Amino acid sequence: MTHPSDTTAPPSETVDVTVVVTLFNEQATVAELARRAVVALEPLGRSFELVFVDDGSTDGSFLEVERLAAADPRIRGVRFKRNFGQHPAMHAGLARARGAVIVTMDGDLQNPPEELPRLLAALDEHHVDVASGRRAGRQDSFERTLPSRLVNGMLRRFTGVHISDFGCAYNAYRRDAILPLLGSIGKQKFTKALVLAAGATVVEVDVAHAARADASRYSPLRLAKLAAHVLVGFWPQPIQLVGVWLGVLCTIGGVGLGCYGVAFWIDRANFPGPLFGGVAVLLILGIQGFLLALVGEYLGRIRRDVEGRPLYMVDREI
Repeated sequence: MTHPSDTTAPPSETVDVTVVVTLFNEQATVAELARRAVVALEPLGRSFELVFVDDGSTDGSFLEVERLAAADPRIRGVRFKRNFGQHPAMHAGLARARGAVIVTMDGDLQNPPEELPRLLAALDEHHVDVASGRRAGRQDSFERTLPSRLVNGMLRRFTGVHISDFGCAYNAYRRDAILPLLGSIGKQKFTKALVLAAGATVVEVDVAHAARADASRYSPLRLAKLAAHVLVGFWPQPIQLVGVWLGVLCTIGGVGLGCYGVAFWIDRANFPGPLFGGVAVLLILGIQGFLLALVGEYLGRIRRDVEGRPLYMVDREI
């Protein structure tokens, strides 16, 4: 059975808390994560559910989810037909969540389920829309954390939201902060940045962080692509801005060199051909810069109109 990604409505029954867990080849951790999450949530006296979204795993991750769901009706699962990516998987979970509060987390156990009560308590204590996880004592390599710091800096600059860890997937959201943005979540990476940029209030909460059992899936190439996505997704009209600056700087440089060339010609009675050739090149680059800004505006408008394809296709749902 297939579902268009942004039209799925959650069931009518509601619970207090939904924990959305994204999976990709996490067979070894699914059962332990579920057990520890249930142990952490049951003492709170709040109704809850766990929604596992399998992003096209090639191992037995979804078989584990089916086994857990058969034993506990509070556990639900969604399996994609293929790997679509973490953020579409998160959208699938958010769209199906029934909780007044929704917690998102990865299925690799880098962030322990025992921190769930802390995130939930922070929402109520600080009366905010988002409790943003901040990885304390982060257990990642330098080549992993350095690009992450760069991306965090870019997101702080482009969104105007000054939190320290946009990349942490372990966060608690009030449902009202998520619902208006479901049409954009998944198409845009960094769900937390998207929600906060829309005006949601936030408090940061330190959460424990453990090293991955296997190697990180974020290669340098993938991290570079992620940075490019941040530029396109959160920097307003980057092509236009680059084009305008290119046009202004090259035009100013061309006019300045042109004035110098005319003065040189009058003073030395010698026509500076190469200098005027450079002036012509700069002026042409300036014109191209302004044209690039116009093209960027057209592309931005087209992009907003055509991004209507489904984010994912669902294979099974329990």
